[in-house]
Amino acid sequence: MVSESMQKEFMGEGMYREHILDHYKHPRNFGVWKTCSVEHREHNPVCGDQLSFQLKVDEQKRVSDVHFSGQGCAISVASASLLSDEIKGKSLKEVQSMTRDDIQELLGVELGPVRLKCAMLSLDTVNNACLIYQKYGKKDVHHG
Repeated sequence: MVSESMQKEFMGEGMYREHILDHYKHPRNFGVWKTCSVEHREHNPVCGDQLSFQLKVDEQKRVSDVHFSGQGCAISVASASLLSDEIKGKSLKEVQSMTRDDIQELLGVELGPVRLKCAMLSLDTVNNACLIYQKYGKKDVHHG
């Protein structure tokens, strides 16, 4: 159930709320791989949201596939789901050029400062994963 305060936070109308709730209840690309090119986890200490992104990066330094896992509020999970679809096929530089405006556009709503922090957790996590990959060139991270 979505709290009344969360409903007030959304400035969009019903279809936007439904869009966010759909991605929250049925997140795309949710799961964990045994191997990936790079993995990074971050959390929001204010609210406790936690996200981990696993990227598969091809020879052209494009995101060939992505998975995410974790837990969080509807905004946090929905933005991770939407972002995971959005970055497939993009170069690492294209991913790193994405901004909070891109995240708000994907969500389809204007967010206040508190909810914007929730929405940005996914982009911050992905951007840091890209930086780690570029710095260390990690390939085939294994999970047991």
